[in-house]
Amino acid sequence: MTQAESDAQLAARLAQEAGALLLRLQHDSGLIGKALGDAGDAAANDLLVAALRSARPNDALLSEEERDNLARLSAKRVWIIDPLDGTREFSEARSDWAVHVALAEEGLPVVGAVALPGLGVCLSTAAPPTLAPGNVPPRMLISRTRPAAEAVAVAKALGAELLPMGSAGAKTMAVVRGEADIYLHTGGQYEWDNCAPAAVALAAGLHVSRADGTPLRYNNADTYLPDLLVCRPEWAEPVLEQMAGLRA
Repeated sequence: MTQAESDAQLAARLAQEAGALLLRLQHDSGLIGKALGDAGDAAANDLLVAALRSARPNDALLSEEERDNLARLSAKRVWIIDPLDGTREFSEARSDWAVHVALAEEGLPVVGAVALPGLGVCLSTAAPPTLAPGNVPPRMLISRTRPAAEAVAVAKALGAELLPMGSAGAKTMAVVRGEADIYLHTGGQYEWDNCAPAAVALAAGLHVSRADGTPLRYNNADTYLPDLLVCRPEWAEPVLEQMAGLRA
């Protein structure tokens, strides 16, 4: 790391370094199941927290794996990280897990990197991805273990093909990469689950919002986010109309 390293470059580098560490742990530790997931959470968190505190000592930090410090609420710059998004998928040696490193400035997701180590991919705002062509019929991502009834209903109304997948980062990046067109989540997440994915999706030209169309805001006292919509621009209005009808 040099002084010339931008925030976006830093996010991408650290996401990839944490991802490489997790792959080594997955392949070489001999751990399985919950023990592997717990070890992955801890190891990736230690790496990211130490690196960010060294590289950006004046910025605040919010991590899924760290005790929250509400002093961050007065900070303009807050790094929001999920060291291992999709711990279950990681512990099962699947590929649909991710590492999230994001920077929110005054509540906006301005920098993000999402590493998909199992696929050998890292997408970031350092080199915003080009939006891939859409699918016909559209493909809509849902949780592989807890598909939300609202998402299933919207998919049926739009004639969309359902595509189950693991972590929030993996699902959002599937839309960025053109593997799917819509990711609607109504089961609740936390800021670290979608800050980095939101930043990358916005940089790629996707629609990103709450399920009622309002913008996502980060660095809140309550880090819970009830819902999320990431989709190709042409699907934003149809999805939001369907959601409004379901909630009327």
